[in-house]
Formats: sequence, C-alpha cells, structure tokens
Amino acid sequence: MNVPQSVRDHIAKVSSRVEKHSPKLAELYRNCYPNTIETTMVPHDDGTVFMVTGDIPAMWLRDSTPQVSHYIPLAADDEEMRAILRGVISMQFKYILIDPYANGFNEFPNGHGHTDDRPKNDPWVWERKYEIDSLCYPLRLLDLYINATGDKSLLDGTFRSVAETVIGLWKREQRHMEESPYRFFRDNCPHSDTIHNNGLGAPVSYTGMTWSGFRPSDDGCTYGYLIASNFFAVKALEILARYLPEGDGLIGEAEKLAGEIYDGIMKYGVVEHGKYGKIFACEVDGMGNSICMDDANVPSLLSLPYLGCVAADDPVYRNTRRFILSKDNPYYIEGKFARGVGSPHTPGGYIWHLALSMQGLTATDPDEVRELLKMLETTDAGTGYMHEGFLADDPGVYTRPWFAWSNSLFTEFVESAIDRGII
Repeated sequence: MNVPQSVRDHIAKVSSRVEKHSPKLAELYRNCYPNTIETTMVPHDDGTVFMVTGDIPAMWLRDSTPQVSHYIPLAADDEEMRAILRGVISMQFKYILIDPYANGFNEFPNGHGHTDDRPKNDPWVWERKYEIDSLCYPLRLLDLYINATGDKSLLDGTFRSVAETVIGLWKREQRHMEESPYRFFRDNCPHSDTIHNNGLGAPVSYTGMTWSGFRPSDDGCTYGYLIASNFFAVKALEILARYLPEGDGLIGEAEKLAGEIYDGIMKYGVVEHGKYGKIFACEVDGMGNSICMDDANVPSLLSLPYLGCVAADDPVYRNTRRFILSKDNPYYIEGKFARGVGSPHTPGGYIWHLALSMQGLTATDPDEVRELLKMLETTDAGTGYMHEGFLADDPGVYTRPWFAWSNSLFTEFVESAIDRGII
C-alpha cells in the first residue's frame, strides 16, 4: 500500500527531534513507524483492509489493532488515513461475525492455516484459539478512531450485531464448564498449543469473570480466568455501552456484565503475595488456585494503565509491577544486554521487545524510560526493526524478524518519551 503523505510528514517531524537524542534511535523510528502500511496491508474493493501480522500470512484480531494504533492521531486531519482505519475496523467486524471464537483469519475463504485442528475450521479461519482480547481490541480501535475523528459512521447495524455477539459470548463463557460450545483440539503439538480435559480446559467455578482458552501469546491458559484480559473486557463493554443507541436493551446487558466481571476480578483475581502484598494474579480458577506471573504480550498485567484499566498509581498495580519486574516473576529475564519480561511462548532467556516498549509506556520514572530506550536501541541485531523475543545474552539470536505490532508499539513508546520531555 502507498504510504500517505501525512505519514511521511510525521516521520520527518518526529525523527528530527529523536535524531538530536540518538541517531540510531531515529533510524529505528523511521524504519518502524511506516512498517505496517508499507508491508502488511491489502485494501479490498469493498473498502475493507486486510492485514497480515508480519511473517504469518493471516490477520489477527488482536495484532491488527496495535499495528495501526500509532496512526490514529493522523486521522484527525487526513481522510486517506481515516479510510484506512475504517477499512481495518470493518474487516475486524466482518471476521467477528464469521467466528467470534477465532483469533486469526485468512484474506479469503481459502482454508489456509491450521487445517488439522478440531473441530475443523471455517475456510475463513486461520486459527481458532479463543482469546478474550481478540474481541476487545477491535472495540478499542473503534473507540480510539471515534475519539480522534468524531466520525461515527461505523456505528451501524454491523456494529450492533458485533455488540450482541460479543456480549452473548462473554455471558456464555461466564459458565464455561456448563454452557460453552467451544472445544479445541490440536494433535502432535507442545502442551500449551492445545486445550486439555476433552477440549474444555481445567475446571473453573463461576466467578462473574469470563473464560479464556488462550493467552494473548496464543499459549493455553493454565486456569481459565485470565485477569488482564478480563480487565480489558470491562473496558470493551464500557465502549459498547457508550456507543450503542440510546434505549437499546444491550446497554443494560453490557453494563451489568462489566460489573460482574469487575467484581469477579476484585474478589478472585487479587491475591496476597508474601513479599509484595496484594497483587493481581495472572490467572485463577475460582476454586482457590492461581498462577502469579506475567506474559510479554498485551494485554498483560504490566499494560493495565496503558489500556485504561487501572491507574498507574493504583496500590495493587504498583505491587504487581514490582513483582513482574523482579526475578520472582518466572518470566523476568536478566542478561548481558538487557533485562525485562519474556514469555513461555519463546525459549528460556529471551526478552520481548513488546514487553520492553510496554514497560516504558507504563513507567513513571524518567530514568527507567531512558534505560528502556537504550535497551531497545541496542538489541535490534543491526536489522533496523524490532522483533518478538531475543536472547538477553546475545540479541543477534531472535524470533520473528518481521513482527509489525512490535515495530508499531516501539514507535508509540518513542513518541510518549517525546511527549513527556524525556527525548
């Protein structure tokens, strides 16, 4: 896709500021900012826009929102950018209505993707790993778009159908063991790539929260109530309630469900840690079991202020953040070249660029921000782009050389450092 002039002008403006701070950081910014438009987008004749994640030739409902979120400010004054963003949201809505349990989709109903998964995928579906955040992110993008542009043209019958679908699914998954039609089986794969217990997952009790089969990393949940994603669902339901037409009965349903999920988080998702006090667990089952960790992907517990779910100075969040950024988090890595959050999705000793960018976006200490900018600047392995995970002792060893979301989030972090006067 051709790069709009507004993007070129913005890169020139921002990179000239960053250049004074660090020529290398400016080079990374110039490469990463346009990467989504330059390499991942395919416009369709009906106005929709298909986007690959990068080196996976499918469109993820999750990734496709943060891949373009850094372009939102440009849409206020640029109709070309507005059309692109409307096209992305329209495609996301189309996919949700095809299969709201799926996370990744094909450009056409060609049957590509994980063809051996059971039940058999719809030809549109690349992968059917159910993750709460797949339904949250398109609503976040819609909200960001409307706030930036005032354009409410997407609040049509399709939006109403999406709202009804999302609310209905999340209500059903409040009682996953009793009411869910969702099952997922993948053979001959790592343990975290499928769902066990006859495709249902580990038993859970009713909590008010809604169940998720997989984390945003696409790894299976240990326990079904993923706290960060449930926080995100509350925000998504608030968006639905705000944009549904006055008098629509779905507004009350959305507000009631949001309250039930939030109450469930507060009752079951806050645990007492012997060293850090009250913290948010990563996952719980409503029966007293929990897992304390954080994953590198987003939504994460680290990202909660960025997503608008909690305040950065919330005491439980502050305790949780101290835990996450410590060796008590089993996926916090320290190496010769960097320190930060990794993931069970990648090999041991790997840190994620996404996690470093998110740590920076949620940091309140300018010195922490400067340290993170330096780590990002020095761990690109000379490629000029961000990656998924990299070996903390050798950044030349990394996963996913073309990962558009990581590039986009990095540029958001750089711009936030400028806005805060740190660059």
